[in-house]
Parts: sequence; C-alpha cells; structure tokens
Amino acid sequence: MSTTTHPGAKLRAAMSLGCVAAPGAFSALCGMAIARAGFQACYVSGAATSVSAGVPDVGLLGLEHFCRCIREVADASGLPVLADADTGFGEAEMVRRTVLDYARAGAAGLHLEDQKFPKRCGHLDGKELVPTDHMIEKVEWAAKASRDCSAGAFVICARTDARGVDGLEAAINRAAAYVHAGADMIFPEGLISDSEFATFARAMQGLPGPAPRGGPYLLANMTEFGKTPMLPLDRFASMGYSIVIYPVTLLRVAMGAVTRALDELHRTGTAEHLLPHMQTRQELYSLVGYKPGTPWEAPR
Repeated sequence: MSTTTHPGAKLRAAMSLGCVAAPGAFSALCGMAIARAGFQACYVSGAATSVSAGVPDVGLLGLEHFCRCIREVADASGLPVLADADTGFGEAEMVRRTVLDYARAGAAGLHLEDQKFPKRCGHLDGKELVPTDHMIEKVEWAAKASRDCSAGAFVICARTDARGVDGLEAAINRAAAYVHAGADMIFPEGLISDSEFATFARAMQGLPGPAPRGGPYLLANMTEFGKTPMLPLDRFASMGYSIVIYPVTLLRVAMGAVTRALDELHRTGTAEHLLPHMQTRQELYSLVGYKPGTPWEAPR
C-alpha cells in the first residue's frame, strides 16, 4: 500500500503555516521552474490552458485536455497543484467525475465557479450567475467525491463571481452557503479594493472550516490588468488569506518576450541580439535534470 502523502494534504499543511503563493504553470517546464524557484505550490489556470491551445477562456476545452495539463505539471513540478475547473464541465454528475479525474491526474484540489455557461473571465463585465441552490448542489457533489477518492484531502474550492453582478454582500452570502455545502476554500472573484478583501475575510471567519483563523481557506486572485489592485502577498496574509494565485503572470511575461523576440528576428533576420535574453542550453538541461550521455530518469 502506498504511503505517499496526498497532494491535497501537502497543500493544506503549507496553508496552515502561512499564505502560499501559487504561480500559474502553463506547461510542465514552467511547473519545473516554479519548483526550482522555491514555491510551495502552483496553479493550473483555465485561462492560460485555454489560450495556450489557441482558444479564448470561455469553457471550450474538455475535461481530458485539462487533466492532461494537470498531470504534466504535477508530475514535472512535484508540487501540490490547485487547478481551475471552470463550471465543472457540466452538472452535478460531471462535477463528481471532474473531482475524481483531477485527483487521478495528481491535483491537490480544484475550484468551481457559479457562473452560467458560457463563462467569462472573472474580471470582465456581463457575467451571469447560476442560482445559489444550483451551485450548492455542485459543491455538495464535489465534497462527496473528495471524501470518496481521498478521504477529504482533495481541496474543494468554491468561487463566487457575485461581487461583479450583485455586489459584495451577495458574494459573502453565496460564499457562506457554499461553505455550509462542504467547500473547504472560498475564492471571491473580482473584488476591487483592499478593504473589500478585508471585509470578505472577516465575514468568513465565523464559519466552520479548516483555516488557522477559523472559517474556510481563502483564495485571492492576483491577476494583472483586471479589477483587483496589485496587493503584495504579505498583505493578503495579514487579512487571513491562505493562498494567492498568479494565474496568467508567467504566460504574459513569456508571451511578451516571445512577441518582442519575433519582432526583432523579423526585422534583423538573426537571433544574435536575443542571446543575452535566452535561457542557455545548459540552463535548460539543468532545469529538466538532463546530462547528455547519461540515461535520464523521470522524477518520482
């Protein structure tokens, strides 16, 4: 019998010690770099996964595609991976399958959102919400699936987009309902100020849950170019947040560099001037643990 600690238990242990930063990994190689840099967890973003496949973040990719990305990042990084599950790929029965398949792929947990399909980025206007009881049913099915496949170690996070639709109080009320339905973690999307994050956190502390201060674990989304101001990790920690995700940060940095490099290559016809900005051959080999002429062993 395997005695390996479940990745969800590893993520819970890290969050019990402080606020965890989880950069978004858009590839296995990126996950390796996140681990090499010393982070305790990483995130698989629906937005980054979608645009990496050349489609917008509106729920077009299937469960199998997401599971493949999760498996690659989890295997390569060795880190607990929290993964975006959008609206759960369907109704309650599909939510259960999603939890089971994400767990088999090596994820530490997932988050589900209360938007209507087709969903939108949480920082865009025009979102629509499913009824609260509809989302409660999904959370209940997800929580039961976590108990069935991991004795509850797999983290179930419920995201609410209500702030941008019905206001902060509605987001707090929905989040409380999701906690009572079995969510371990709450993700309030689209908050617009430091004070809103603080207000939301205080409202959650009186609820049941595993967080060190009481209540559910809390997730903050530190995405760029959205409605949320750029707040540092230690500020979220002081408010009682458990994990901060940086879902598209590395993809945006990488694609900014790719675009500039392509412009330079097209203009000059040579990559010589790009050499100082490149990862060297040896740095790449080191990252993947490869030494030419020596058999390569996959990480355990």
